[in-house]
Amino acid sequence: LELKRMSVSREHRGRGLARALCREVLAFARARGFGAVVLSTSMVQVAAQRLYEGQGFRKVGSSYPSLLGTLLNFQIFHYRCDLGDGT
Repeated sequence: LELKRMSVSREHRGRGLARALCREVLAFARARGFGAVVLSTSMVQVAAQRLYEGQGFRKVGSSYPSLLGTLLNFQIFHYRCDLGDGT
């Protein structure tokens, strides 16, 4: 399952909503038999990286979104959370 474009509006940040949403996505995927959840985030989204790593995601790679991204050394980080059997 791919988690794509998760965001919490600025006025509601810092309340644990992103953490709760992330846990819900993982539970949803696990309940439906998915083996893993994958996502991508940019190198500048440091708070997102901390959130995902805190929820059990691990960085599995990186890429450049374009030639300009390569020239600017702007990377996209790829993450994966293996769900296992839910235990």
